[in-house]
Amino acid sequence: MSQTAGSSTGRVLIAADKFKGSLTAVQVAEHVTAGLRAVVPGLDVAALPVADGGDGTVEAAVAAGFERRTVRVTGPLGEPVEAAYALREGTAVVEMAEASGLRHLPPGVFAPLTATTYGTGELLLAALDAGARTIVLGVGGSATNDGGAGMLAALGARLLDAAGAPVAPGGGPLAGLATAELGGLDPRLAATEVVLASDVDNPLLGPKGAAAVYGPQKGASPDDVAALDAALAHYAEVLGATTEAEAPGAGAAGGIGFGALVGLRAAFRPGIEVLLDVLGFEAALEGTTLVITGEGSLDEQTLHGKAPVGVAAAARARNIDVVAVCGRLSLPPAALGKAGIRRAYALADLEPDVTRSMSEAGPLLEQLAARLATDFLL
Repeated sequence: MSQTAGSSTGRVLIAADKFKGSLTAVQVAEHVTAGLRAVVPGLDVAALPVADGGDGTVEAAVAAGFERRTVRVTGPLGEPVEAAYALREGTAVVEMAEASGLRHLPPGVFAPLTATTYGTGELLLAALDAGARTIVLGVGGSATNDGGAGMLAALGARLLDAAGAPVAPGGGPLAGLATAELGGLDPRLAATEVVLASDVDNPLLGPKGAAAVYGPQKGASPDDVAALDAALAHYAEVLGATTEAEAPGAGAAGGIGFGALVGLRAAFRPGIEVLLDVLGFEAALEGTTLVITGEGSLDEQTLHGKAPVGVAAAARARNIDVVAVCGRLSLPPAALGKAGIRRAYALADLEPDVTRSMSEAGPLLEQLAARLATDFLL
C-alpha cells in the first residue's frame, strides 16, 4: 500500500500535462483535485501543471507564477496572430506553437512548403525587449518545415537567393538559397542563454528527419517530403552546418531546432527536464507523499521523453510514489512500472466511446480521481 498522502504531514501533488483536445493541464488538475476531495475532504493538494515544450508550455509556466505577455506576430501563413510568452525574473518561456503552430491554420488547410517560423522569431525579439536573458524555447505542434529560417530572418539574418533578394517564406523556397548571412542577428542573443526544449531528438535530414517523420502530419505529400528534405539539406550546406544537421533535436518542429542550434547557439535538452527545472518541481516535491501525473494518451510515445515519464523519474529519485491519469492507456503494467508509475487510471475504462470520453472528460476524470483516492489515500 502507498504511503498515506492524506496524513497531516503529507500532501498530493498533481503534475499532469494536458489531455489534448479535451482538457488543459490546469483543468486536469482542477478535476483531479475535485475527485480526490470528494473522497478525502480537506485533503492537502497542490497543483503544478506541466508540459514538455509543445502546446501548453506557456500556460504551465503562467500557472507556476510566470507573467503572461501577449504580442502580435506573423502567423505561419503570413497573417497576424496573437501569441503569448511567459516571463519571470529575466527568464522567458517561449512556445513556438503560439506563433507558428498548427492551431493557427484554418481547418483542413496545410502549407508544408510555405509555412514560416517568422513569428517565432518575433516572439523571441519580444522576450529580449522585455529583458529576458535566459530563454526556454519550447518546440512542438508546429505548422512549419522551414528549418527555422523564418525565425532567423526575423532576428536579423539575411537569407538571400541568387539575385540577392530574400528567399520566400517556407521550407520549399530554401532550395533557391544562395547566401546566408548570420552576422546581422540581434546582438543581444550573444549574451542570452537559449535552451531548446523538445520531446523529440530527431536529426534535421533523412528518414528520421524533420520532413520525413513530421512532414506528413502537416499535409506534406511524398513529393513534398522529398522536396523539403532536399531543400533543408541545401540550407544546411549553405549555412556550413551539415554537422549540426545531424545533432539530436535539429529536426524538432519542422527543423526549427536546427535554426536554434546554429543561429541562436541553443543548448538542446529534453523538454520535460527543462520545464520541471523552470517550474520549480523539486521545491514542489517538499512534503509531498504522492504525485499524480498524466496526459491524454499513455502509450509507447510516452516512454520517449513525454511529461509523465519525466515527472515520474524526478519523483522516484525522491522515493515518492507516482500514479497516473489519462484518457487512453496502451502501456502494460510492466512498462508503467519500469517508468516509475505504480498504476494508471484511464477515462476509457469508464467510457469506451472516444467522442464521449473527450467531451465528458472533466466529470469522468473526477470519477477516476475518486477511485484513485480510495485506492491510495484511504
